Amino acid sequence: MASSYSQNRISSFLTPADTLNSKRKNTVILTEAIVMSTALVGLNQLWYADYPRSKFHFINDNQEWLQMDKLGHSFTSYQMGRLGAELLHWSGASKKQQLLYGSGLGFTFLTAVEVLDGFSSEWGASMGDVIANASGTALYVSQELLWNEQRIIPKFSFQKSPYAAQRPTILGSTFSEQLLKDYNGQTYWLSVNIHSFAKTTKIPKWINLAFGLGADGMISGKTEIPYGYQGEIYDRKRQFYLSLDVDLTKIETKSHFLKTFFSVFNSIKIPAPTVELTANESVRFHLIHF
Repeated sequence: MASSYSQNRISSFLTPADTLNSKRKNTVILTEAIVMSTALVGLNQLWYADYPRSKFHFINDNQEWLQMDKLGHSFTSYQMGRLGAELLHWSGASKKQQLLYGSGLGFTFLTAVEVLDGFSSEWGASMGDVIANASGTALYVSQELLWNEQRIIPKFSFQKSPYAAQRPTILGSTFSEQLLKDYNGQTYWLSVNIHSFAKTTKIPKWINLAFGLGADGMISGKTEIPYGYQGEIYDRKRQFYLSLDVDLTKIETKSHFLKTFFSVFNSIKIPAPTVELTANESVRFHLIHF
């Protein structure tokens, strides 16, 4: 009895409001403001405090890391914006408010990080990063305006690469660091829902076709050999992928707990059979690719 009551309370809490719930909306806005402010203050103290400040300046890093970092910015901006819009939807806010205020969450936060970069002598603000941030937000908003649904979803997958062990200070010494820093192990996808574009097809609504982009052989952002580096030099190359995926949000369920769970984890590419095409090399087939 108690378990059933608890489940009903959780389901009731997760159910989006039919009309504007001011308490929920204020909670969303306040929580986002606190989390973003805390994250920026913490980032400033933990990341930038050890490096000298400078006048605000821009750098051109568009050729670094074979643009994998730019894909990361676009992916993060999209997913944070999607989260912001869905939280406002949960509060009962109008569609206009979701798009005007919620979907810009990622762009706002990541642009604030660029400002911190711009005042650090070690880095600098990147216009390429700002454009990538804007592209992620635009991808979410444009689909809502055009189709009132997300048919093309940016996703992420990762598998450890052998390069981090050679430059752990740059590519990460732990799994969590490598997940963020080692672009050799990252793959960014555009997961396309087939049924949304061909509603007459008998293919299940939750089956997607995913197009991925990765890179390999990068021990630094630039092509030049890092100063003092004594390890083996690798060929930097792009990797293109074609795979199947699952749109978890298209799985029908009446459980708002499962809907929330599916929404959160729909940012991760489902492991599946994959065809890989590497620049200047032959096609490879992976029975399961992460």
